[in-house]
Amino acid sequence: MRGVLVQGERKLELVQRPDPEPGPNEVVVRMEASGLCGTDLHTYRGPARGSAAKVGGHEPAGAVVAVGVGVSDDWVGRSVMVHHYFGCGSCDQCLSGWTQMCRRGNLAMGDTTDGSHSDLFTVPFSTVIEMPEGLSYLAAAAISCGAGTAWAALKRLNLTGDDTIAIFGQGPVGLAATQFAGAMGARVIALDISPARLERSVKLGAWETVDPTSVDSVNDVVRDLTGGRGVAKSLETSGASSAAQDALHVLDLWGAACYVGLGSTLHFDLAEHLRKQMTATASWTLSKSQMVDCARFVLDRRISLDALFSDRWTLSQFAEAYERFDLQTSGKGVFAPNA
Repeated sequence: MRGVLVQGERKLELVQRPDPEPGPNEVVVRMEASGLCGTDLHTYRGPARGSAAKVGGHEPAGAVVAVGVGVSDDWVGRSVMVHHYFGCGSCDQCLSGWTQMCRRGNLAMGDTTDGSHSDLFTVPFSTVIEMPEGLSYLAAAAISCGAGTAWAALKRLNLTGDDTIAIFGQGPVGLAATQFAGAMGARVIALDISPARLERSVKLGAWETVDPTSVDSVNDVVRDLTGGRGVAKSLETSGASSAAQDALHVLDLWGAACYVGLGSTLHFDLAEHLRKQMTATASWTLSKSQMVDCARFVLDRRISLDALFSDRWTLSQFAEAYERFDLQTSGKGVFAPNA
């Protein structure tokens, strides 16, 4: 089997390895989709990893081809999505489906353990979820991290159809949030510095768009769009510090902001925001049970998460795939041998 080894310093290698054999309570999955996520770029652009380098990818979907002792043979052939964090399996966080919060530490696919940018990959049986009928492999891959992160953040914000939400960043996570928020009935003000991404956001349901680099004040523009009040909710997905600040400033009284983008630094005057009774929170990916809920919502509302993907690659195109993704000017990319 082949796997894309992410070595850091923008270096990759397509390595050949023996086909994996499942251990007890493990399954081997044939990759049908493995999304490229913004988190992958941190490893790709980061320092050289040496012997710690792992096969990349943490947005997997595929079909079970082998099972280990303790797993029923009935699972062979089933299409599955995968929760990509492996925990101890017995602490309160693991038992509630939040294995990334494991009290004994976790392994993350594509970072601290091999990921899904490979023909075959092995995962604990506890991480797999049978794909509901009608869900595509691309959608399942998106839900496992990028789109799922957007879903969990909107749920954390308790978004309703009465709300107007400002979504900062219209990369893959922001675009998924725009789709979901629109399907929930909310009005979306989409913000990004890329005209192409703003254009895509309109196609995916944005009510209004704003390019922060083309206006004197994001706060003033958003308040003009909302009758002077500001928005009930805001979501920051870009990781830009300027956007992190604006996500607070554009809020109406009693507003709530949620942060999922990595890399920003946030400074604020507590007195300014305290008197507005505002709430700020962060959200980190999603739980296993939320993956199920998100998949059902996608099917029930007929949301095309496939539309998030502008670039489809085979594993042999690994170098071109990462070079294009590194530009962060397109939509979402995915390794999908049969797409």
